[in-house]
Order: sequence, then structure tokens, then C-alpha cells
Amino acid sequence: MTVAEELHFGRAAERLHIAQPAVSQQIAGLERELGVRLLDRSSRRVRLTAAGTRVLDAARTALAAAEHVRLAAEPPAANLRMGAAAGLTARLEHGIDTLRGNGAPFDVVLVDLPLTARLNALRRGELDLVPARGEPTEPGIEAIPTWTEPLLAIVSARHPLAGRPTVGPAELAGTALRLPARRLDRHLHEAVAAAVRGTGVRYEPGRPAGAPRDTVVEIGSDPRSWTVLPADQSAELGATRVTAIPFEPPLTITGTVLVPEHGPGHAARCAAPAFGGR
Repeated sequence: MTVAEELHFGRAAERLHIAQPAVSQQIAGLERELGVRLLDRSSRRVRLTAAGTRVLDAARTALAAAEHVRLAAEPPAANLRMGAAAGLTARLEHGIDTLRGNGAPFDVVLVDLPLTARLNALRRGELDLVPARGEPTEPGIEAIPTWTEPLLAIVSARHPLAGRPTVGPAELAGTALRLPARRLDRHLHEAVAAAVRGTGVRYEPGRPAGAPRDTVVEIGSDPRSWTVLPADQSAELGATRVTAIPFEPPLTITGTVLVPEHGPGHAARCAAPAFGGR
């Protein structure tokens, strides 16, 4: 699942805290066991095969079930179980530090699951809260608006506007916009797309974006395209061949804390404000 999300063996190995050859060997072993090729590999990119896409869905379900077993063993009153998400590290750290600074009477447990599994775990009461960008409408889930975050235009350092302190939405109309990938985070995709539509400017659509780090690397070598990312996520990527430029007038998105719509959820609702501010 990690290789499929990153589409890069090196980054998958880094996330899993194991050596890259071990990742390759385990994928090869899984392919032999299943009798199908899961990934097409080349020196330039990694792609899922049709079989790989099917197996990925089943793998997510299996991992979610395994996580369900682990969560069932946690003392429910002692822990606040929180779904982790890529690109929200600074927000998570701020929320956890605020809760601990306020003397919260519980420990925070981070659970890393894909988006769909994260939402399902929240509905089943296996997670207490999930920070998210945007104001998603999901069955069985309540979204509590908690923070506001500026959006930044991410352009190549060789882009004509790269030296500007701010940029107007209309000034980027001549280059292809690559929105954050919906398949990786539909909440972020929908929030950014809505903010961009709100400018009234029609942009040329760029080719589908992949993982944010990959997209930013590609934009670094292509001054004809650009993307939009939340400020915290842009800082987290730390790319050197692109420039992040604030919009003028500012573009922002809302950040929310997702909690189960039904059930007690008192601790989670009380904890939600800790993720605001900064």
C-alpha cells in the first residue's frame, strides 16, 4: 500500500523505516505468491497495473481490519485516537502540544490509515477524531470548522513570476494548473478546486497530479505548469526548485476536525479547538 501511495520505492522504504531492497524483495515475493504483476517499474517511474489496483483496494481493507484489532485492545477512556494524514504534520503537532499544555487527561494515539479506511474507522468508533482540510460532507461524520489556512501558488523557480512577493490569480492564467490529486485526498482536492473556482479565472487544466512531492518536483523542471497547496503542506515538502507565492487577494481554505456524528464523542469535540490558531 505504501509503494502504491508513493509510487516510488525509495520514499516507501523511508516511510516504512526499512531498506529499499527489502521493499523490492517483499513486493516481488507478493507478486510471486499472487501470480500477478502488481507494479510496472522503469528507471523513471512506478505505476500500478490493473491487478495492482484491485489488490490495493483489498490490501487497504485488510490493513484496516488489522488496525481494528489493535485499536480494540486500547483502553478507550485513556486515549484520544486520532487519524493521521499526509501534509498535516505541523497541524497535528500543534494540536497535540496544545492538548498536553492544557493538561488533557488522556494520551494521544496517532493512527496512520488511508483516507477511506480512516473515515470508516471514525464511523465505527475506532477513531475519535480526524483533522482534515476542507469542509467535507461524509455520511455519519460531523465536520467541525477549526482553522483557516492560506493557499499558495507553487511555481518553478524559473517561472517568470517566481520573484514576486504575491501573485494575482489572473496572472497565472497562461500556465497549466495541476490540482492536488483527488485519488490521494479528495477533501483537499475539493477544497482547493472550490477556492480556485471562486477566483472566477478559468485555468488550463494540467495533467493529473500525483503525490504532492512528485508533482512539486515535476513543476520544478516545468515552468509551464503550477499547482496550489496549503501553506503548511508546502513548507513540509521543503522543495528547492520551486517557489511558493501567496495570492493577492488571499486564497484560503478551512480546516476541520472530523468526529463521529453519533456516539459520545465528548472528548473529541472538546479537543477540536486545540487544532485551531497558529
